[in-house]
Amino acid sequence: MNKFSLQNPIFATYVIAATIMILKALSMSWLTVFRMMQAKGGFRSPEDLRKTLLNPAPDPKQLEPNEHVERIRRIQLNDLENLPFFLVAGLLFVLTEPSLLIARLLLYGYVVSRLLHFAAYFTERTHDTRATFWTIGSLILVYMTCQTLVTALQ
Repeated sequence: MNKFSLQNPIFATYVIAATIMILKALSMSWLTVFRMMQAKGGFRSPEDLRKTLLNPAPDPKQLEPNEHVERIRRIQLNDLENLPFFLVAGLLFVLTEPSLLIARLLLYGYVVSRLLHFAAYFTERTHDTRATFWTIGSLILVYMTCQTLVTALQ
């Protein structure tokens, strides 16, 4: 069976996990725009102060940082720092032909850890809470990467 076929349940697990993570990361851009429109501020570029249908009453204060907008930007930056590693590590991990149970625990475990990290960040939980969920995801990536390296060296 082709390892990179949706007929392969391990690869299908990766595809599900990867697409959830990609959609989650993409949703941060939409959430940023929503928050900017809601706050009528948190804009970054001077041209955002031009009068338009979406901004009929521009104000220089709209360029000042808005914590609600900046929080989403920080969440998105965290996703952009972590997601590429998951996409590559997960895909390479598929090549090791792990058991389906292990693949599901690790790949879906990573997704859950990132969704919990988002929830903790979004709801302004402590750094320790966010760090716990980030660490779980990071350790999953370390394990998958090391397992892939060990398999490749054999």
